[in-house]
Amino acid sequence: MVTIDILTVDGKRVPALAGRPIAEVVRACHDTTIDLGLASLAIPGLDRAALEPVLTYCAEQRCAEDTATCAGCVRRTEADGIRSLDDYLRSYGTVTFADSGLSIQGSGTKPLASPSLDELAKSWAGDELWFFARRSLRKLRHGIRSKDVAVVERGAKPAVILVEPQLADNIGMVARAMANFGLEDLRLVNPRDGWPNERARVAASGATFIIDEAAAVPTFAEAIAPFNWICATTARQRDLAKPVLTPEGAAREMAMRIERGERVAMLFGRERNGLETSEVANADAIVMIPVAPRFASLNLAQSVLLLGYEWLKIDGGATLGRVTTYESPRGEGLHNRGSPPADKQAVLGFFEHLESELDSAGFFNPPEKRPTMVQNLRSMFMRLEASDQEVRTLRGMLKALVHGRGPRWR
Repeated sequence: MVTIDILTVDGKRVPALAGRPIAEVVRACHDTTIDLGLASLAIPGLDRAALEPVLTYCAEQRCAEDTATCAGCVRRTEADGIRSLDDYLRSYGTVTFADSGLSIQGSGTKPLASPSLDELAKSWAGDELWFFARRSLRKLRHGIRSKDVAVVERGAKPAVILVEPQLADNIGMVARAMANFGLEDLRLVNPRDGWPNERARVAASGATFIIDEAAAVPTFAEAIAPFNWICATTARQRDLAKPVLTPEGAAREMAMRIERGERVAMLFGRERNGLETSEVANADAIVMIPVAPRFASLNLAQSVLLLGYEWLKIDGGATLGRVTTYESPRGEGLHNRGSPPADKQAVLGFFEHLESELDSAGFFNPPEKRPTMVQNLRSMFMRLEASDQEVRTLRGMLKALVHGRGPRWR
């Protein structure tokens, strides 16, 4: 059992484990595997079971309740009132840069050494350590996904690449569509609103595990580099000599290539104008979704959802609706709530009962039309494909109408 303590370091309250800041634990597990991270930390009593509450503490930002922050975390920078690089430089005494030999004099007392001003400009605000903790929790609970290994095993799934998405909300809705159809590997090329982004987590509406593990890269080339085959989605005609596939055809092609051990991805463009032709040229095939010709534009989540739907049909494992502890997988067709279809003996017994009572009531009139009327009645009820329980209910209703039940018949 491990306990998180609050230490005071340089006048700051810091969450710590066995005298080590929580930030060290989070970084060690995020930057390598869980087991290598634990080995490098070598904290007595900290094993995989004890690690989960420590990572959860950071992932849920419980440090806010303890009014504590870690050095190198965005929360520390914000707590110190630092809003810009200028504020950051002023908070130190002398700031020196190794590559140029330049120095800057701030208004603080502590010195700071940095490799270069460019490097400092990228790192001064700190990291969102809670985001690292969420990724590490995912690794702890579910292991490393196939995108992190070189060899693709049977059963791997396509990746989804969004090129320069403009709105974090759209990224979240894409993640939700992916989760609906069993896709997990989301990659982003230069997202406009930066990454990670909490708005995307909110819009994901429960598919946060996809958001927490989404990888953001600065260039298109870096995003597509690991894959053997890529299909690009577009609604515009392109003057390119490439195979054109429907979503169903793309799903079949991806399944075949994954079976052969290839890594595959689906490429989606910007909300405003989609993919550039130069980007589509780097894909192996084009996917065009059948739409009404007068309005062919789909939003990101819709496009991902349609391709994901076709993928899951090929991949298998889909269910009609949700499956929970109290709800079993359901197939297509009539659902009789556990009552088996009625056998013909039960159905014929109902017909004989019904026709007998109708005879007594004088329903078959004139008598010569009785055979035709009986046939019509039987055809009508046979279309019900009634269950055993429904046939019993029909006979109970008929009996009540004929013989009476309750105060009205007394």
